[in-house]
Amino acid sequence: MIKCRMAKVYFTSNLRRHVDCPTVVVVGKNVREILAEVFKVNTRLETYVLDDQRAVRKHMRILVDGVAVKDLTGLTDTVHSKSEVWVMQALSGG
Repeated sequence: MIKCRMAKVYFTSNLRRHVDCPTVVVVGKNVREILAEVFKVNTRLETYVLDDQRAVRKHMRILVDGVAVKDLTGLTDTVHSKSEVWVMQALSGG
């Protein structure tokens, strides 16, 4: 029996200013699957988060349960049941 892995995906307010992206609950076993579910209903968000090679854009960060995603190209980081996934713009300054 395969266990269903539902994750809650949050988008920070600085990202929501540019793209309509409310918090959603989706099913998937890794970050790639979770984001694919989100992008099914929000294609504009996909082009904002991922580049043309389908890797995370340089100005974006994704956290799973408070830990930064390590695989920014394949997005194979595991998502557990009831994980919280945060998608945000990376802030820099000086």
